[in-house]
Amino acid sequence: MQTQSAIFDEIAKLMTEAAGAADGVRREAETVMKSRLQSLLADMDLVTREEFEVVQEMARTAREENDALKARIEALENR
Repeated sequence: MQTQSAIFDEIAKLMTEAAGAADGVRREAETVMKSRLQSLLADMDLVTREEFEVVQEMARTAREENDALKARIEALENR
């Protein structure tokens, strides 16, 4: 009876060690993938959210100014 308990204990110990090793491999794979993804995004030369919002606001302002100038031109042409 004592022999079977020792075998089960050893199997449980091996499974625990295997699970720990698998978790280590998973964490290492995540680290490598994050690093590769960050490198890829940096190489793509993407704009930040803040830069996009600034340009979007500039475009909105330019459209408003364009509409105002268009209205002034139409008013002057109607005189």
